[in-house]
Amino acid sequence: MEWESVIGLEVHIQLLTKSKIFSGASTAYGAEPNTQACAIDLGLPGVLPVLNGEAVKMAIKFGLAVSGEIVRHSVFSRKNYFYPDLPKGYQISQFDLPVVAHGHMDIQLDGETSKRINIVRAHLEEDAGKSLHELHGLSGIDLNRAGTPLLEIVSAPDMRSAKEAVIYLKILHTLVRYLGICDGNMQEGSFRCDANVSVKRPDDKELGTRAEIKNLNSFRFVERAINYEIQRQIALLSEGKPVIQETRLYDSDKHETRSMRTKEQANDYRYFPDPDLLPLEISEELINTIQANLPELPKAKQQRFQQQYELSAYDAAILANQPLLADYFEQVLTYHKELPAKLAANWITGDLMASLNRNNLDIADSPITAEQLSGLLQRIADQTISGKLAKTIFEAMWQKEGSADQIIDARGLKQMTNTTELSQIIAEIIKNNPEQHAQYKAGKDKLFAFFVGQVMKATQGKANPQQVNEILQEKLKE
Repeated sequence: MEWESVIGLEVHIQLLTKSKIFSGASTAYGAEPNTQACAIDLGLPGVLPVLNGEAVKMAIKFGLAVSGEIVRHSVFSRKNYFYPDLPKGYQISQFDLPVVAHGHMDIQLDGETSKRINIVRAHLEEDAGKSLHELHGLSGIDLNRAGTPLLEIVSAPDMRSAKEAVIYLKILHTLVRYLGICDGNMQEGSFRCDANVSVKRPDDKELGTRAEIKNLNSFRFVERAINYEIQRQIALLSEGKPVIQETRLYDSDKHETRSMRTKEQANDYRYFPDPDLLPLEISEELINTIQANLPELPKAKQQRFQQQYELSAYDAAILANQPLLADYFEQVLTYHKELPAKLAANWITGDLMASLNRNNLDIADSPITAEQLSGLLQRIADQTISGKLAKTIFEAMWQKEGSADQIIDARGLKQMTNTTELSQIIAEIIKNNPEQHAQYKAGKDKLFAFFVGQVMKATQGKANPQQVNEILQEKLKE
């Protein structure tokens, strides 16, 4: 019996403002608990919220990037509910008139097939505080996060698998970092996701009863939680049991979702316009100014990398996926104009990224600068060193031993390009291995690699591989 899953995502991104959405309190991460919550964040009597204009600009920037409608007249409302980390007893959010409506993003499912995911709305709101449950059997509340500006991005239920949901989420994650409106740090909670999941028969026009999985903060957890929830609902319906509309949490240790509370409806929150905040009026001039200053977006950058640098779609996508990595790649190429772009891409996506990952570093913290890597690659390109020696030099550069040229000179690592000297070395190696030479001439071609290895060993890896191959092919015939 076939079932079809239906998935929509609500993504909360923390905006990169220095102060909160309705107060001047700091949004810096990592402060001592309850040191960054001011009287406005706590909703004390007599205080009034003042809207942070930068948060509005960031919301507009996002709306334009997803071809959304920027709502010229939007309203802030009070969303009323009681929870310990909500000191005011209500959250200031947007309900029927959000700042962004009707956008979309296109995702690539298998490299070629494209699917459009519609974005129903993106609205501004303040974050709540954080409940802490690791205090020796006690619970505490940290209100530093209360009032932090959020943009909640709500997709239509257009996704049909956990894989599609993760692809969409990753593209969104890349986009908000390119726009400079969110750092995308999922561990710190600045990019987190709620997944709405239901199942139905493929021919059913009505959607099934959905469950909302709250606060998923990694791509892996999103995929696992959705897959588990799909199977849980199918099992219930197959046994003739109903799916309850509820909010669920994902337990990453047990890899399962569990019930948290029954799902509220909008009328449960008793939304009404916030009497302390004027309606938000957005001018055409402001929209045009932001539109004119939008950065090059990921998809456009990937296409440019393919055309301008003749990179494969795979290499271009890896580089364009991270704005700082893309900048690093182009910086490498600026220092030596003749440097092959493919060579730079291979080293950045290979050795450099592997070293960064091993040491848990971002590209911004790389011990090897773009100028230094460019110098190393130039020595490969002009055949001063071989690719094998370059890896040794790369490790030395990582350990701060100097530039490529300094390390080459200090260690005497220049590649041997004297063909006369190399021919003599090769002739001596063939002379000292008559049995292998005879077997090679008898048709055992795999022994060619043996002779290459002997040459590289004798020259301490300094021989030019291309010259070694050419001379060996001639000498082994003799």
